[in-house]
Amino acid sequence: MYHDAHNHLQDPALAPHLDEIAAAYAEIGLERAVVNGTCEADWPDVTALARRYQFVLPSHGLHPWDAGNRTPNWFDTLRATLDANPGAHIGEIGLDRWIIDRARPDDPRLAGLRRAPLDEQAEVFRAQLALAAERNLAASIHCLDAFGLLLKILETTPLPVRGFLLHAYSGPVEMLPQFIKLGAYFSFNGSFLSEKNTRHREVFRQIPVERILVETDAPAMPAPAKYRPFSFSAPDDKLNHPANIADTHAGLAGAREVGPAALGVSLAQNFARLFGG
Repeated sequence: MYHDAHNHLQDPALAPHLDEIAAAYAEIGLERAVVNGTCEADWPDVTALARRYQFVLPSHGLHPWDAGNRTPNWFDTLRATLDANPGAHIGEIGLDRWIIDRARPDDPRLAGLRRAPLDEQAEVFRAQLALAAERNLAASIHCLDAFGLLLKILETTPLPVRGFLLHAYSGPVEMLPQFIKLGAYFSFNGSFLSEKNTRHREVFRQIPVERILVETDAPAMPAPAKYRPFSFSAPDDKLNHPANIADTHAGLAGAREVGPAALGVSLAQNFARLFGG
């Protein structure tokens, strides 16, 4: 049974394909998928998916890309959303220096968004981390180009006892012991199976097996073609199909040079520890 530790099934691009995805999940034997809200507008969509499909484990958070467009009442809305959805977790939250320093001004993914400076992102992030700690909910964390600041915040902010997830971890291998000491889990993304991503695979060879999860981040971050047996018809054929989680699992087993079945047992146990059964 597979577990997707991080995706965005609520993305409007996947809306026409939800029943197809559910059928594919049944075909591969998916147990649960953590569906991460990223802004106030999509938290109700995540809630609706959790009520529609038993495999959806909802998570609600304010993504750093959306921090600059939050409403004055965003934190109260987040609390209310969690109150109304027992069992939901917190995410996707985090830090992103890339959108400030390296993203193109005309990047269509950022169209219409005010790019919050890093200190503002950090304020929003700390508030959500503290809420996760208060309720002992798993926090799913996004980080790009800000791992030093991330570590500083994690070391000085209350954290959930159950731990937190560094999704699609792309940080340095040298920081692994510090993050692990604080309670980190790390999710392997299918895009890391690309030939060019040897560093990412080497990092995941070094992570203790009891700290690893697997994710798709669908509909973003597709794996190489050989790891994508599931796809949508044009014009959505470029989207990452969530059911490719099974082949990402197999790819990680190959990268770590272990049997898929043995790895699967560990991943299921890890998922249950962090997110619950």
